[in-house]
Amino acid sequence: MATLSIPDMSCGHCKSAVEAAILKLDPNASVVVDLDNRRAEITSTEPVQALINALDAVGFPAEPA
Repeated sequence: MATLSIPDMSCGHCKSAVEAAILKLDPNASVVVDLDNRRAEITSTEPVQALINALDAVGFPAEPA
């Protein structure tokens, strides 16, 4: 599991975009978004850097929390 800090995530639309980006990369991933703390817990077989790259590509820079 990876916990990522996503500072630019602030609303329901952002949450949906983050979830969609991760699920596009790994359809079997589990994504739990915490808007209040601007974090996402992701369970995926993809490497953390691939998750970060997928989020960067849709405008949500992320880093390990």
